Amino acid sequence: MIFPVFISHIHLPVLLLLILLILSSASSHDIENTTQQKDGTDSSGIPPTAVNRLMQTNLPVLSVHNFRQKRQVQSSSVVHINGTNLMWVTWNSSLPNHSVSLYNGDTDRVDYICKYKCDAGFYMPSKGPYCYYPSAIENRGFPFEILVNKDNFEILEWKADSYGSVPKNSVWTCSGKQIYVGKNHYGLGKVSTKEKVFYLPYNDKEYSYNNYEVLTINENVISQTIYNVRYNKDHSKVFKFPPEVMHEATISNHECYPVVKTETLSKTYQVQQRWDFTFSIKFGAKITITAGIPSIVKGTLEVSTEVQFQFTTGTTVTESMTDTASVELTVPPNHSCKFSTVRRKEKVETSFTALLRRTYGDGEIHTTSITGTYDSIQVGKIQAVVDRCELLVEFKPCPVQCKSSVMSDDVNLVFLLFTSFSCSYWI
Repeated sequence: MIFPVFISHIHLPVLLLLILLILSSASSHDIENTTQQKDGTDSSGIPPTAVNRLMQTNLPVLSVHNFRQKRQVQSSSVVHINGTNLMWVTWNSSLPNHSVSLYNGDTDRVDYICKYKCDAGFYMPSKGPYCYYPSAIENRGFPFEILVNKDNFEILEWKADSYGSVPKNSVWTCSGKQIYVGKNHYGLGKVSTKEKVFYLPYNDKEYSYNNYEVLTINENVISQTIYNVRYNKDHSKVFKFPPEVMHEATISNHECYPVVKTETLSKTYQVQQRWDFTFSIKFGAKITITAGIPSIVKGTLEVSTEVQFQFTTGTTVTESMTDTASVELTVPPNHSCKFSTVRRKEKVETSFTALLRRTYGDGEIHTTSITGTYDSIQVGKIQAVVDRCELLVEFKPCPVQCKSSVMSDDVNLVFLLFTSFSCSYWI
């Protein structure tokens, strides 16, 4: 080794200085690592500092805290959970509004639900900008994401489970990864349905448990009301379809005089109006929408007075409409006239904002703002189109009376013989 060869020539203070520099370099390297790992394992499965600690039951178990974001340091991303108001929001130097928190009775502190990649854990402001999560030991990760319940709209509940099972509507960390937000009386961690266990990060170590609680979303919804719908007229789109022929008819006149004919045509069709939401509406419960209906008037989007619709399985209104048109035609003798009825359709698309009020089975009412898109098919009035009348291919000539001018007897005789053949009939 090279170091022992020169050690005799180095004074003790210099040697100590070199050792301190080496240790300082190693420490700096560890600090720069975004995912810290600490040594130490415990086979007991019980946090040694928490054996005889009791949970304080006079404080809220689950709550949501509101904070104002003071500055932007890095770009933030949002991942919604199953179309609900729950979302994972990237840490951006301060807690987002409506961050979901848990009072930890074992440590007498408030922890916030976070995740690093797909591992759930806890964030505690006093321990720095890190998410502490279990992964063989207690790790800390950055950047991380905070669980947010926008407008405190969702009712969140902890439900007991065991051996890797999770209740319906459990809160996942990553879609399809089989990892869920869990806890026991020592704190927050993750439930792995694949490994059938709950993992807890605690004092630099990871502990596993067969019994735990899982964070779930209450879906005992009785009714939902959508109101205060505001359409964005400035960003609406109108698509015009080609004219549609609804009905065609032909009237033939075999008489020797004009015929006046009146034809009445009727057509029944379906008209749909649809509201689509970026937010997942809970179907099965009664849904009421109070909104005006957009329509095209002289090329601009107008909104009618508000009407109310009710749904149970979707947000589409289908109406049957019947249009009737009467056409009066004068058909010349030995002619046929063809006419048709035509309608024009336009598709209207526009975005909107609205408020959603949800009533739960226990009578609790929550309200949030939502966005969405509206589209419908607008049908114009029926128009009658008459083509030029045509001479019948086969017809019986109509008789006429021929008159001749005064001529000489001989010429007149010849003319009468000729006209008796050629002027007996007319068309």
